[in-house]
Amino acid sequence: MPFIDLSAPIAPSPEGTPPFLRVEIAYHDHAQGAAQAQALLKVPPQVFRRGEGWATETITRLGTHDTTHVDAPWHYNREIQGQPAPTIDQLPLEWFFSDGVVFDFTHKADGDAITVEEIQAQLQAMDYTLKPLDIVLMHTGRDQFYNQPDYLFRGPGVTPEATRWLYEQGVRVMGIDAWGWDQPLNIQAQRALEAGGKPGIFWAAHQVDLPYAQIERLVNLHQLPPLGFKVACFPLKIRGGSAGPARVVAILP
Repeated sequence: MPFIDLSAPIAPSPEGTPPFLRVEIAYHDHAQGAAQAQALLKVPPQVFRRGEGWATETITRLGTHDTTHVDAPWHYNREIQGQPAPTIDQLPLEWFFSDGVVFDFTHKADGDAITVEEIQAQLQAMDYTLKPLDIVLMHTGRDQFYNQPDYLFRGPGVTPEATRWLYEQGVRVMGIDAWGWDQPLNIQAQRALEAGGKPGIFWAAHQVDLPYAQIERLVNLHQLPPLGFKVACFPLKIRGGSAGPARVVAILP
């Protein structure tokens, strides 16, 4: 079965990345591993093949949202539908391995809305009806900007109405190959301020009061067909986490 990696690598951030978004990794080579063994166990480096000890890495900075990740409802609000919002370690595993469906919105400009009617039209063209626990993936093509400074300001946004409609079809995991599920933050902010700061405009799809999970910062959706594949997207089990980095993989027949 062909496997397609839909996750970006966890790697040190390029120069210019804002501090609150940076990923930093310290790499420890084989010589350092041999030195550790000598300090801990009093064994000399020659006990290792070629004198090389273990190589290790220390992630010194990694936010749960700073690479391909799954958002938990706790990320959106403390309460969802009047109940405590689940954290990432509380979500059912069944959500994260299921049939995938890809919608093509590469024609959308940054800030454009992805609507219920557009999703329904693509489903009609596919001759497909969504079923409970399908994993829906929005292909916008913005993964091509992944390491560029303006990446977080790229992409269309899924409307709260479309998010709610997907949830009503039984979808519990929805993903996108852009920085976020909503419109870019700068566009949301401008529209919210123009409306006098009233709620329901900024972060509208996130705060639609539904206990669903989002996958953000996907890559390689262009390699997938619209239907006929599985998605595995298990997030790291971070206690009390608002999100978990995930190795998202599509499995084709």
